[in-house]
Amino acid sequence: MGENANAENAPKKDWYKGLKTEFNKIIWPDKKSLGRQTTAVVAISIVLGLVISLLDAIIKYGVDFLVK
Repeated sequence: MGENANAENAPKKDWYKGLKTEFNKIIWPDKKSLGRQTTAVVAISIVLGLVISLLDAIIKYGVDFLVK
C-alpha cells in the first residue's frame, strides 16, 4: 500500500518540476515594449470599432432605403 501512495505523488512532483522549468523559459516584455504593445492594441481596437460602426450605419441606411 505504501508504494501506491508514493507512485501517486511522483507524477505531481514531476508535473510541478516541469511547470517550474517551463515558467522559467518565459521571456517577459520590458516596460517600454509593453507600453508600445498596449498602445497598439488600444489604437487598433478604436479603429476597428469606428469601422464597424460605419459599416453598421451604411447597412442600416441601405436596409431602411430598401424597406421604404
